[in-house]
Amino acid sequence: MNLHTSNSTIENKTSHYDVVVVGGGAAGIATTASLLNREPDLNIVIIDPANCHYYQPGWTLVGAGVFKAKQTVKPMADVIPKKANWIKHAVKYFKPEQSQVILSNNQAISYQALIVAAGIKLDWAAIEGLPQALGRQGITSNYSFELAPYTWQLVTQLKSGKAIFTQPALPIKCAGAPQKALYLSADYWLKNNRLHNIQLNFYNAGDSLFGVKEYVPALMQYIRKYSANIFYKHNLTAIDANNKIAIFTLTDSEGSQDTIEKPFDLLHVCPPQLAPDFIRHSPLADNNGWLNVHPDTLQHTQYQNIFGVGDVCSTPNAKTAAAARKQAPVVAENVTHCLNGNNPSVAYNGYGSCPLTVEKGKIVLAEFLYGGKVSPTFPSWLNEGTQPSRLAWHLKHRVLPAVYWHGMLKGREWLAKPVDLKKL
Repeated sequence: MNLHTSNSTIENKTSHYDVVVVGGGAAGIATTASLLNREPDLNIVIIDPANCHYYQPGWTLVGAGVFKAKQTVKPMADVIPKKANWIKHAVKYFKPEQSQVILSNNQAISYQALIVAAGIKLDWAAIEGLPQALGRQGITSNYSFELAPYTWQLVTQLKSGKAIFTQPALPIKCAGAPQKALYLSADYWLKNNRLHNIQLNFYNAGDSLFGVKEYVPALMQYIRKYSANIFYKHNLTAIDANNKIAIFTLTDSEGSQDTIEKPFDLLHVCPPQLAPDFIRHSPLADNNGWLNVHPDTLQHTQYQNIFGVGDVCSTPNAKTAAAARKQAPVVAENVTHCLNGNNPSVAYNGYGSCPLTVEKGKIVLAEFLYGGKVSPTFPSWLNEGTQPSRLAWHLKHRVLPAVYWHGMLKGREWLAKPVDLKKL
């Protein structure tokens, strides 16, 4: 096994660390950086087998021709904090009673504190016929780095026909992403005088357009503007790629189900999502497979030296990079207290954000806390969050990528100061 630092490779000399971080995505890197800003001498390791780190919020804009895919990826070695170690292996299972993780090569790594930032699994195989169909026959998804450019190719090539966009049952990461793809595609077709020849359908396994009601009126204005049809309680369960047929299961109000077949020329799929297998089948998971943590401190409900951050957590917040950005300082602060033998002192309030790209140049900036409580960052005179704005587009297009690469991943906690646990 090799243990890597940001720009070098050295042999692994130790199997014990002060802090082990499982996952080198947005949440894992940000939390590691925040920890090292607090305690520069910590012996900390990130465990992740991936070669690359992705700015996933950018893939919506790749699928709309605004970004190039290469703008959303960097080598993992370039984003690992310089004072952190990196073990390029997968975690096989956990031994929390012994404070150990077991790697894919069966090596045991012990820790004083564990941070689980394992992300979320895209379950492409849950839709029959989908894995082998992706990237051909007009079937695409902005949930994939490789496929987002294909989305844009399909959008620009479609002159007429049937375009279908799907959303599975929640939770998924960035619950607004399936409809963002619809809006940006429709905006292109409208501006290029094609929309009147395209039948636009949104099939949603849920029963509402968006989970926070204050934002729905603005979104419905765009649904009407683009003459899109919405079908609720329709869950994509299979694809006949050769005949370009999408197969849905419709569940009515009494729970009975029916199978619906719909032809398409373009099919944008959001796959069902669940916790990674090694989390779901571990002693750290709740009954639904998610990492079982307290929603405020993000400390594990059973093991006091284990914390969670990001999409893998059982917390009822939106699974977004914005949520991870707010969670990272909370976990960093509470882990620091844990290492010193103290209880958690700060709390996460459930903040999540979803910049809903309703057209090229305008965004409805949805920001909310636990329970769907609207929580705008900016005053209404600057940005009215429940309405589309150009300022919000500028933030998404120009500001937030820089904040991600140069702020969040460096442990800079701009507008992310943790809340005192006693003040909640």
